[in-house]
Amino acid sequence: MRVLSGRAPAKVNLALKILERRADGFHELRTVFQTISLADRLLVGLGRGGPAQDRLSCSDPTLEGPRNLAARAARALLDAGGWKGAAAITLEKRIPVGAGLGGGSSDAAAVLLALRRLLKPAPPVALLFEVAASLGSDVPFFLVGGTALGIGRGEEVYPLPDQPRKWLLLLAPDLQIATPDAYRELARGRPRLTAASRRNIINGFCSGVSVSEDREGESLAGTPLASFENDFEAVVFRQHPALKNWKGKLLRSGASRAMLSGSGSALFGVFSDRRQALLARAGFDAFPGKVSVVRTLTRRTYRSLWQS
Repeated sequence: MRVLSGRAPAKVNLALKILERRADGFHELRTVFQTISLADRLLVGLGRGGPAQDRLSCSDPTLEGPRNLAARAARALLDAGGWKGAAAITLEKRIPVGAGLGGGSSDAAAVLLALRRLLKPAPPVALLFEVAASLGSDVPFFLVGGTALGIGRGEEVYPLPDQPRKWLLLLAPDLQIATPDAYRELARGRPRLTAASRRNIINGFCSGVSVSEDREGESLAGTPLASFENDFEAVVFRQHPALKNWKGKLLRSGASRAMLSGSGSALFGVFSDRRQALLARAGFDAFPGKVSVVRTLTRRTYRSLWQS
């Protein structure tokens, strides 16, 4: 059995604007994804004989089984293309679960990318994106990596120019937030969008995305625009006020920006260099969770994470 080893990086959202609920039950959104160096580790192999029974073992036994998104990704791709055989996946979890960092989605995309190298003939890229979108809204982004624009429910992904490397202080509390619950609270707590308010949200978002091209040397990660926000913060901070306090401490520690990632619960602060991030980290010994200094990953680096 040929086996590939690789990493499945986490992501943060440099911006996340939530629009109206769509006819399919999902919400229309606009977001900017960014891969970071915190990553799960995987071994992916493909057996060509025997029963089509995929196997997944994980460092966290509670995540094992056929419902794991990585195992579902393997079976979905094999079935979609009519390939025989079964996948064997070993997963070492390092990305906190339920933190808005996309760990499960990244694992699923990593399995799709690995199988594309293992299968003969190789699956077309269009099929990978089709399968990814069927698994979850964030999965297609992890087929791209780097910095990317996400629209629709997040599954429509467009690469953006890679940004200058930034260092992040990442706070992942011992708290899981269910994304569907966050969407329900958001819908309950704000007025219905009008055509004018929707237009204002989109225009503000577009101005944030374009600012790095207007100001030489700036990056999206360092853009302190009021319009460049995460809409989930309003409801998540209301339910978990300690997170708002920790965000404030990130800013007081010298971060150029601090935000919630996805629907939370993880927070990140952006620093211009590793030394500043490490100095800031010393002030978070009392944080109730995992504290990490990580860097942003370019698309080129992201695409080099697999090897035989």
